[in-house]
Amino acid sequence: MKKNPFETRKYVIGSVVVGIVLVYILRLFSLQIVSDEYKQHADSNAFLKKTQYPSRGIIYDRNDSLLVYNQPAYDVTFIPREITNLDTLDLCNALGITREQFDKRMKDIRNRNLNPGYSRYTHQTLLTQLSGEEFSVFQEKLFRFPGFYIQRRSIRQYTCDVGAHVLGDIAEVSKKDIANDEYYKRGDYIGKQGIERSYEKQLRGEKGMEILLRDVHGRIQGRYMDGAMDVRSTPGKNLKLGLDIKLQALGERLLEGKIGSIVAIEPKTGEILCMVSAPSFDPHLMVGRQRGDNHLKLSHDGWKPLLNRAIMGTYPPGSTFKTSQALTFLEEGIITEHTVYPCHGGFVHRGLRVGCHAHGSPIPVIPSLATSCNAFYCWGLYYMIGSRSKYGSVQNAMNRWRDYMVSMGFGYPLGVDLPGEKRGLIPNAQYYDKAYRGSWNGMTIISISIGQGEVNLTPLQIANLGATIANRGWFITPHVVKEIEGEPLDSLYTTRRYTMASEKNYDIVVKGMREAVLNGTCRGANLPGIEVCGKTGTAQNRGKDHSIFMGFAPKDDPQIAVAVYVENGGFGATFGVPIGALIMEQYINGELSPESQAKVDYLRERPIYYDDKR
Repeated sequence: MKKNPFETRKYVIGSVVVGIVLVYILRLFSLQIVSDEYKQHADSNAFLKKTQYPSRGIIYDRNDSLLVYNQPAYDVTFIPREITNLDTLDLCNALGITREQFDKRMKDIRNRNLNPGYSRYTHQTLLTQLSGEEFSVFQEKLFRFPGFYIQRRSIRQYTCDVGAHVLGDIAEVSKKDIANDEYYKRGDYIGKQGIERSYEKQLRGEKGMEILLRDVHGRIQGRYMDGAMDVRSTPGKNLKLGLDIKLQALGERLLEGKIGSIVAIEPKTGEILCMVSAPSFDPHLMVGRQRGDNHLKLSHDGWKPLLNRAIMGTYPPGSTFKTSQALTFLEEGIITEHTVYPCHGGFVHRGLRVGCHAHGSPIPVIPSLATSCNAFYCWGLYYMIGSRSKYGSVQNAMNRWRDYMVSMGFGYPLGVDLPGEKRGLIPNAQYYDKAYRGSWNGMTIISISIGQGEVNLTPLQIANLGATIANRGWFITPHVVKEIEGEPLDSLYTTRRYTMASEKNYDIVVKGMREAVLNGTCRGANLPGIEVCGKTGTAQNRGKDHSIFMGFAPKDDPQIAVAVYVENGGFGATFGVPIGALIMEQYINGELSPESQAKVDYLRERPIYYDDKR
């Protein structure tokens, strides 16, 4: 029997019909469920949703002095679909921008790679941070530009011109910022540097939303449901810093015309009292629409004022490092308090000579710290690395030495609450095995015993060494923020971290540092009525040596530990010691004596670099 050809055709037609229905269903699902484009279109006809930006948290110093606050600023936004018959030239004149700037901005806004959240039905930001004067001028002409709106915002303002590296700044979010956190939309601001970046989530607060009702002509009729559906913004949390702004200002004055850093820490809490990096810049330069131009100029400055040398600069610590060596040798039994080593103008052994200055010989550990004897620490490291009976090999001895250094906060970032901290360098056995193909000994690496060679630390790590000695063997991770409004600090900034050396051996090192101030290389740090302990450093350099000081005071009730590092400053006593002494005196006494104020003026008049050499 012949098969009816229409029998097959009905299945084909049926399949086509089913397919068309499925396509419609999928499209409807996409439009109504997956995509919100039409919902936005419908909502935009009836509602105007205005983001309510929160006020950013305010920042104070440890004495409740206001450092950073907010002042009103205004953004110009627009809804693309509402713009009709725009007189572009008139708009540009009203805003004080060129037609080229306008065209570029509009092109960037429509570029979904740069602005992933672009929609014709939602607010887009054309211009940010109009001043009050600019806002007043534009507001009078706003009626000429349907679809354009003014959004009230706030920008950061500073009460003083110091502390730029610590305080940081804010700027418009990048594409990466938006991709990393859905909180941000194009035109939002975010912390870029300093604590503005580290504590962005606490400072920024939470956005709110105001819903306004519109008629068929787009005119605002009032708040939707009398504001019942509005969401209030939540202000950011205020921060109280450990910073003493007067101390910070003094430090920045002392480093005028110099390259280097000052870091001061409260030993008992780990709070950073001042953090100076020189050259620096005025934080007001990072405010407003000129921020980008100013940032570009600073980034091209040959003296690198944007670099926070306190945490990003890595340097040889010089003789300040001898304190860590004394602790290691004492704890490991390489020396005792009474062990003496010869110093006939330096360390001389097997044809190698490490020079030293004139002082008594032979010498034990306490006078060796006071006079900063190089030979004593060269001998100590030589005997430690060569002690095969104790360690079995030079590699084991080296790694044991490395473990002590790491326990003291060297070789890795300490974890300060600022972005960009560097780790420095503490070599281990594998480092030297690779460098010398496994053939090395204590003589090969002798320079690390006096803070030279491969050893590099940040000024923050040197200051933390002073705080650890002041505490006799423990430290709390240094941190800038003292209090967060309504929120506890991270446990990292409240927990003690102990080193591998014992309190009794720290007491020996403290005696040496006190003797250095009374009768040794730190005599310039001797302050009336204050028991200062200190250690100088003079780090060799391709040019003029670096001047270094590390110390704390008072000896038995330490309130401040400080490190000073002046590039190309010469001997530690030239710049490091007097600057460190002034910092301690200012913090402990609350003021400087007339004689000390004269020293400030004298040090400021001794620049090491000049503007005409840039």
